[in-house]
Amino acid sequence: MNIAKMMKQAQQMQKKMGEMQAELATKEVSASVAGGKVTVVANGAGEVLSIKIDPAVVDPEDIELLEDLVLSGVKQAIEQGKEMSQAEMGKLTAGLGLPPGLGF
Repeated sequence: MNIAKMMKQAQQMQKKMGEMQAELATKEVSASVAGGKVTVVANGAGEVLSIKIDPAVVDPEDIELLEDLVLSGVKQAIEQGKEMSQAEMGKLTAGLGLPPGLGF
């Protein structure tokens, strides 16, 4: 394989990855904690899009519990977004013969 062909393939892969990242930014994942009392929606780009909190968990005497629930929901949603992103990027790079776990 000549270097020009390899460079062209690399450019094509870079373009496809950019397209995939843009697509992932439009896909949403949702994580709920405390039996659905706190729900966090994030996208495949790792951005938190919304947080819904059931008024039943808002206790002015125990703000720390609410903070913990929100933090837990955010972490779970971001992790789900990362997993979705890795799975989609894995599909894109599957035919390249790259070693597993190369960061995609």
